[in-house]
Amino acid sequence: MKFIEVKNYQQMSETAAEYIMKKVLDNPSITLGLATGGTPTGTYQNLIKDHQKNGTSYQHVTTFNLDEYIGLAGTDKNSYRYYMDENLFNHIDIKKANTFVPKGNGRNIEEECNRYEDLLAGHGGIDLQVLGIGSNGHIGFNEPGTSFQSKTHIVNLAPSTIEANARFFNRPEEVPTQAITMGISTIMKSKEILLLVSGESKRDAMYQLLHSELNENFPASVLKNHPCVTIIADEAAILDLKIPMLKE
Repeated sequence: MKFIEVKNYQQMSETAAEYIMKKVLDNPSITLGLATGGTPTGTYQNLIKDHQKNGTSYQHVTTFNLDEYIGLAGTDKNSYRYYMDENLFNHIDIKKANTFVPKGNGRNIEEECNRYEDLLAGHGGIDLQVLGIGSNGHIGFNEPGTSFQSKTHIVNLAPSTIEANARFFNRPEEVPTQAITMGISTIMKSKEILLLVSGESKRDAMYQLLHSELNENFPASVLKNHPCVTIIADEAAILDLKIPMLKE
């Protein structure tokens, strides 16, 4: 693992965007794995600013998102397809046909999981996967107890995840309780992983990531087995944690 320490969320977002932009410039046909939620929003804002100012092009980039809520159409304002369109895709020159998000409102969700897994494989997998980490160690929506061998699948969201996501909905009862997510083995097939961590609420998860053994009850621990992981974390997330062994 490579570790990049930054001061705050703003600097994390700027550093992550620069990291992604360099990868796109080096490989204009790169396949990116993207995440949603509060953590990557600032990163996407910086990608948009760069595109508008410097013209970095995404015309030949392909993207795959980690997950989608079950029961929400892509036009629903709380869906992750809507999130990606509003927070990134509508503001850069990427071809929408090259942006993939699981369909959470399909008739047969099991078939959609298999279709998405096959779609990923057919595109040669992910070159750079952007991840956040849940306070319980989930990556994507792979909650504690998820098999490290899992592929794209249906997941029942943990109460802590539902509670964390409730801030995006008008009422707590509106928060979906299930999602489609890339499996852990699917994520681990990515050639490179960029993990973004910000805020005091993620400090315990960071500690577990750095100091725990491999354990399916803490899904992010599997990242220890990946050959190319870069962590960008801010001071609030790593305060008092001993991490010099990860620095360059």
